[in-house]
Amino acid sequence: MIIVCKLTYPSGTATATLINSFHTPKGSILARKQISCLLKCFSISFLWSMFKWFFSGGGEAICGFDNFPSLGMTAFTNTFYFDFSLPLIGSGMICPLIVDCSVMFGAIISWGVMWPLIHKRAGEWYPADSGSKNFQGLFGYQVFFSVAMILGDGLYNFVKIWVLTIKSIYSVRKNLNNHNRGSAGYNEDLSPEEKKRNYVFLKDTIPLWVAASAYVFFSIMATIVVPIIFPSLSWYHILTCFIGAPILAFCNAYGAGVTDWNWETAYGNLGLFIFAAWVGKEEGGVIAGLAACGVMLNIVGSASDLMQDFRTGYLTLSSPRSMFVSQLAGAAMGCIIGPLTFWLLWQAYDIGDPNGLYRAPFAVIYREMAITGVQGVSSLPKYCLSFSCALFAISILISFARDILPNRVARMLPIPMAMAIPFYLGAYLAIDMFVGGLIVYVWNRLNASKAKIFVPAVASGFICGDGVWVIPASILALAKITPPLCMMFVSSKQAPSLQD
Repeated sequence: MIIVCKLTYPSGTATATLINSFHTPKGSILARKQISCLLKCFSISFLWSMFKWFFSGGGEAICGFDNFPSLGMTAFTNTFYFDFSLPLIGSGMICPLIVDCSVMFGAIISWGVMWPLIHKRAGEWYPADSGSKNFQGLFGYQVFFSVAMILGDGLYNFVKIWVLTIKSIYSVRKNLNNHNRGSAGYNEDLSPEEKKRNYVFLKDTIPLWVAASAYVFFSIMATIVVPIIFPSLSWYHILTCFIGAPILAFCNAYGAGVTDWNWETAYGNLGLFIFAAWVGKEEGGVIAGLAACGVMLNIVGSASDLMQDFRTGYLTLSSPRSMFVSQLAGAAMGCIIGPLTFWLLWQAYDIGDPNGLYRAPFAVIYREMAITGVQGVSSLPKYCLSFSCALFAISILISFARDILPNRVARMLPIPMAMAIPFYLGAYLAIDMFVGGLIVYVWNRLNASKAKIFVPAVASGFICGDGVWVIPASILALAKITPPLCMMFVSSKQAPSLQD
């Protein structure tokens, strides 16, 4: 993939470019400026998150800057408000502008048009007294519409990348046969620099028997252990996962090299439906589907991540064996740090609370997908399946149009998977990300060279600062220390009642 197919792996290439720039006199000066900018933005984000914490008390009350009705109370009711979330602004700065615009378009379509119209059908299409998180009510439309669009885009790209993979392999093999080339790393047409990279990259390869033996060993371990943890899965279910996963992992690694998108969720969804339906409702198909999805996600996702790192190592003249060992060390650390971090958050916050800080939205979506796999869709509200099928088809058509239309037209079309995000989460997410994208757009217009250098540092600082604040906030929550103030906003009509 790296030497013969010459796939770019954009994230790995960008990382390598940044690392290589550190080893030049000009690069070291630039790196210091970037680090200084990152630290400033990190400090701003950390202090801002700490400041917001003081006003977010009140228990079940809607308090704090995260619920600031900046666009008015009516818009706030439909989740259209700016919540001063620097991490989401940073995410919008990192994402391409088309992603930010797609998320905003999805928010307008869903919370601005679809949900208000469907809400008017309460009592006709679904029970008027259904709760806000009842799947027989409006919540069912929100979840399954987003699932339909994610599955449509994911399935299209699943098929597309399979076709590209087969076509590319055939083309490479045909090209090698026609020109009678020997080892791909020693082509006479290569530049001296590329020959050196190929030599370093190939001299420390991992023997095939080591990779195969390790995969077989871990397959056997998983086949024994996973059914003990999840009794609804049998050994042959896990064995099937490990037999099919390498094919999907190869496809995902290839797709990441071409598009820089990791489609592990699409492959995980595929496994979720297959195994949930295979096990069945009576035998615990929901848990079985979710567990099998987790197995598929880890195998398929790891292949893409490792190939990105191999690409970085190739461009920085690093040993691929050392890159792999580093991955193993990181995985071993993650086996300890990951559960401890989860325990800290689990003890400090109500994970999964629909109205809480950590709502875990995709947990709900994946669970409902598993339920659909074993139960069908007969319990959904009226016309939910019909609309979901229509959105599924529209998602595929949009993705197809983005590939066949001229670039000047295709780049204006939204990305269905990005559109689906606010369908369930809310429009405030789209507003934050769009603000981040708008900042980058204006910055590029004013000074494109500086924007290219400092945008990643600013965005990373915004994201990391708030992330680090989670640690002291969790410690305070564990110590039963709550924020001292509750800042709330009400309409002017409600204000007199508060005085009473």
